[in-house]
Amino acid sequence: MATDETSGDTTPEAVPELTESEYEALHEVELALEWFQRAQGQLLAFHHATGHGMDHLRDAESRLRAAGHGDLADAIRDDLLPHGVVDGDRWSYDVVEDFQRNFLTESRALERQVREELADGERHVQERRQERVWKDRAEKRDRTTDTIESSQ
Repeated sequence: MATDETSGDTTPEAVPELTESEYEALHEVELALEWFQRAQGQLLAFHHATGHGMDHLRDAESRLRAAGHGDLADAIRDDLLPHGVVDGDRWSYDVVEDFQRNFLTESRALERQVREELADGERHVQERRQERVWKDRAEKRDRTTDTIESSQ
């Protein structure tokens, strides 16, 4: 699930020849990036959920004030709404942006570098190799079935 394009042919026949260790290492780096991208999605969900919660607090503030509970409304206005969700001052968007700008960007660059150096930039090499094995196995079975049927 890397973010840049492959270098060309994406058929199972286009699998670069690598050592078993290289196939495995490349696959692990690609999987790591895919999990980091999932983490980004979860951070975005956290950001949106936090925003919705803050919207409800904003609504509660005005309702509490209208109901004569100005002290509680003031606590929401002064203590919770301006408060960050991490370290008291960092808002959820700060966390998302920091993750994207630093860790995710660096992880993508490393994944791209590993793909370039090991597989000429090709993505999903391990999956392509598995696809080729399964297709070859199916063709072999088809040829065996054809041979058996023609000899009967």
